[in-house]
Amino acid sequence: MSREPVRLDCGDGVARIGLAVPERKNAIDLELATALAEAVRTVAAMPDLGATVLYAEGDSFCVGGDLRTFADTTTPGALVGKVADAAHAAIRGLRALKMPVISAVQGACAGGGLGIALAADIVIAGSDARFRTAYTAAGLSPDGGVSWILTRTLGPARAADLILTNRQLDAGTAERYGLVSRVADNPLDDACKLAHSLARGPRQALAASARLVREAPTTTLEPHLDNEARQIAALADTAEGSEGITAFLEHRPADFGKARTRTQSKASNT
Repeated sequence: MSREPVRLDCGDGVARIGLAVPERKNAIDLELATALAEAVRTVAAMPDLGATVLYAEGDSFCVGGDLRTFADTTTPGALVGKVADAAHAAIRGLRALKMPVISAVQGACAGGGLGIALAADIVIAGSDARFRTAYTAAGLSPDGGVSWILTRTLGPARAADLILTNRQLDAGTAERYGLVSRVADNPLDDACKLAHSLARGPRQALAASARLVREAPTTTLEPHLDNEARQIAALADTAEGSEGITAFLEHRPADFGKARTRTQSKASNT
């Protein structure tokens, strides 16, 4: 490959991670999966970020695994396993980021690409977006957490229907099912605007809120209530929490950026 398969740029508190092999419809091979995992690790280690946008170049988000590379090897099982492991490292990393993650999806989104897109907290789909699991059509079973997220989002009946039949969902149906958050004419523009808005907001509260939502499907109510109580109490003692409460009582917009600056200034003086 003559260029990097994944792009990463950061500015104004927002990281943008882009799948950058449009001539292959961003099909996932080992190089792309490894590069995506590395980009996510880089974002996780960067300070002063408030949101991440996940996007793809070209007319398709990602068509899933690169079947041509799987067919060109004498040991396809070993290669598929390596690609899945690398893609799963990226997905785990996205779900662990201490900030909201927004994916912008256009065109075809299938197979492992579906798992990557749905790893985001908010999924903005273009009106041309098309979602398909695609695995069984290639004689394979799901990876990328697709069977996990579809079952938890849609329920077992719809998850089984989509996985076993490879039925395609258009953007409107995906929104109606709750698979995507919203449909937009220009999903990347909307995702970037939203990310910058979130980055200007109460970053600690947004990170904690995203984490609570991510954890909710795998915990029961009692420990989740305890976790919520700990989180809200801890946030009340932060500069952002103080600014938010004070601004509400003073009937003015909160300036969370200024609150963060005060916190950083105090930290640098200690």
